[in-house]
Amino acid sequence: MIAVWDDGKQEQWRVHCFAGPAAAAAFLDHFGGIVFDPKRDRQNGRARGVWRRRGAYERILELGPLSVPEALRS
Repeated sequence: MIAVWDDGKQEQWRVHCFAGPAAAAAFLDHFGGIVFDPKRDRQNGRARGVWRRRGAYERILELGPLSVPEALRS
């Protein structure tokens, strides 16, 4: 999915969907992450394939046990 911020920055993101809140919470507890709400973040379905992010873009280098390798950080 393409994430689009208010300042125009775009980035490819992998979105995981779950059957219920308990499964999503278990994933967040282990891996961390950012919660995606399809109704809010897809403008009630009008923005298909796009995640409308709020605020300015900020690169995430560490998220839970996952991180961007040092060589790819610049």
